[in-house]
Amino acid sequence: MKAHPASHFISRELSWLEFNQRVLSEAMDPSNPLLERVKFFSIVSSNLDEFFEVRVAGLKQQIESDIVERSFDGRTASETFRAVHQHVSEMVARQFRCWREELIPKLAKHDIRFLRPQSLSADRQAWLHEYYQQQVRPVLTPLGIDPVHPFPQLLNKSLNIILQLEMVHDGQVSKRLAVVQVPQVLPRLVRLPCPEDHHDYVFLGHLIGHYLADIFPGTKILGYWHFRVTRNSELYIDEDDVRNLLSAVEQELHNRRKGAAVRLEVDLDTPHEICQYLLENLDLSEADLYRVDGPLNPSRLMAICAGDHSPELRDVPYVAPVAAPMREVPDLFAAIRQKDILLHHPYENFGSVVDFLEQAARDPQVLAIKQTLYRTGGDARIVGALMSAVRNGKQVTAVTELKARFDEANNILWARRLEEAGVHVVYGMAHHKVHSKMALVVRRDEDQIRRYLHLGTGNYNPSTAKIYTDISLFTARPEFGEDATNLFNLLTGIGHFQGASKLLIAPFTLHEKLMTLIHAETESARAGKPARIIAKMNGLVDREIIEALYAASSAGVEIDLIVRGICCLRPGIPGVSERIRVRSIIGRFLEHSRIYYFANNGEPFVYVGSADWMPRNLYSRVEVVFPVEDPALKNRLIEEVLERQLADNTKAWILQKDASYKKAPSTEESKRNSQVEFMELASPTTRKRAVRQQARQKISLSRAAAPKHSRPAKQSTKAQPAAKAKKSARPKRPLH
Repeated sequence: MKAHPASHFISRELSWLEFNQRVLSEAMDPSNPLLERVKFFSIVSSNLDEFFEVRVAGLKQQIESDIVERSFDGRTASETFRAVHQHVSEMVARQFRCWREELIPKLAKHDIRFLRPQSLSADRQAWLHEYYQQQVRPVLTPLGIDPVHPFPQLLNKSLNIILQLEMVHDGQVSKRLAVVQVPQVLPRLVRLPCPEDHHDYVFLGHLIGHYLADIFPGTKILGYWHFRVTRNSELYIDEDDVRNLLSAVEQELHNRRKGAAVRLEVDLDTPHEICQYLLENLDLSEADLYRVDGPLNPSRLMAICAGDHSPELRDVPYVAPVAAPMREVPDLFAAIRQKDILLHHPYENFGSVVDFLEQAARDPQVLAIKQTLYRTGGDARIVGALMSAVRNGKQVTAVTELKARFDEANNILWARRLEEAGVHVVYGMAHHKVHSKMALVVRRDEDQIRRYLHLGTGNYNPSTAKIYTDISLFTARPEFGEDATNLFNLLTGIGHFQGASKLLIAPFTLHEKLMTLIHAETESARAGKPARIIAKMNGLVDREIIEALYAASSAGVEIDLIVRGICCLRPGIPGVSERIRVRSIIGRFLEHSRIYYFANNGEPFVYVGSADWMPRNLYSRVEVVFPVEDPALKNRLIEEVLERQLADNTKAWILQKDASYKKAPSTEESKRNSQVEFMELASPTTRKRAVRQQARQKISLSRAAAPKHSRPAKQSTKAQPAAKAKKSARPKRPLH
């Protein structure tokens, strides 16, 4: 296979920043409800925090090491770092300009205001003083800086105040510096007393700044400025030299809070000499400094969205219905024995997955439950079902991933509770994160012992299941159950991978199978047969797969990629990627499902699973990708999910050859919003009509031509009668 030059690839870090820019565009989009714009504004900052904690921290380590090499996009670590700094600086400037010029004025018009203590009326100042005395002052710790008190070790992502003060001692006037950490245990926004339809807030940092003289009595406050430090938060554990992984992760979590600093954010007006002092003490350079004209921790602004106020400033509430195959079904196992069941979350209720586990826990015929837990969120029903199953005499095994990034502490807590309840807890697999989403139930049916399996693309977390798009499959197919059993035995025991007949499992068979499927489409195109690939995922980074896609495109394969985040493939290169189109959908729900379609000469393969096409997923994680074999479910994924997302021209962005993204072209009359259509389609009435219509249609499996998404069918994003919505949403050309 031809090796392509660096110019044919996009930087992973810069591609991620382009993704965060698309998130910022949602905050800047006036068509979004105002409080939803605030949420996107906050998400931009929380995304950047993680980016610096992991990716930028990694770049800085590369720069400081003795190894000098180029990434596959041709940049050294230093060159990437400089490009990142420029892009982030521009993004932060746009982000806070949006805050100052758009969000704050619009929020004020709806009686949501952010006020300074000195601007308050006498009555409100009295209330604020009482709040300070009772709630804030007792938890403050002033930290003077002098030869006896060195610069303090500040927690990762904590908000702090550095102040310059003047004091007189023995007739001598001297200037000193001090630091006050804004307590993380207190709400960052203090709501002032006001009518229910008004929401006036004071930032906690401004409140503390207003009372600094009280904390440093006998001094003159010359000035104070907020600053925030971001630290390297990657876990560093040598699993070859660790006897107790649980203890090792706990220790490393403690170390994470004081990892090396990688970014310093300061108020816009912070004096140069103060910035230099902070940089020197944090061992940072000017390139690590970001001046911010706004609140330093916007993720805490989500507090203004709490409560049920201002419904007109939010998305219309959506309550996912129970999917038809799971509705009013007293025996879920009987339903799954009858046929495979596929759910599309969050449009169909995730509660059905919880019901499956709870029924298994109380069913006297169930013998064993085995489940992987990557991010549970500590949901009481899911964890409770496993504990209940133990009390009911069943054998219960939970494979808990302790190294789930930024969820480690929560997973440790629930792992211990499960162990105390009698669940057999296994802490992942050495050198590989267990990222697969799988629950296996062994049941003694009337005719035989049968295995029931839930496989998914998302975590067993009912909270995120309301905002992430994911796919669930319930099946009792014996081959699937046997593969799942072998994988659980590998995770809990000692031995070698035994292979799998149906499931594609990383790091063992997934990459090889994907390459085989791509090569098969390439050979079909060379033979003059219809050839097509559609892949929906969160990230595309693996170089070998990208080069295989380039070869497929050159051979004539039509390729559509729906990649929410990072995409290192560069489309539109003459003779290389002319037939590859890449789109990203950023909307109300986080696109999280992974679906892979291969035309296979008219007999399409459709795979769904937990893995993105990234080296970490293919080689460093235990992932499960599974085929959807039921013809009706396969067609549903093709026609209902993939076709709609390829026709989306409201929330879709198209990747350009120069690595930038542009909004998908549309007119007011032709707008398509796939997420809105999925919500409409999930309604029981619409679903029945859709199923009847699909049954009447003759489904052709011979076509593999690309849909003309430049000329989408007309579709309003507003609610409309179900039959009309379904008719207008039907694509012009099938994928298969």
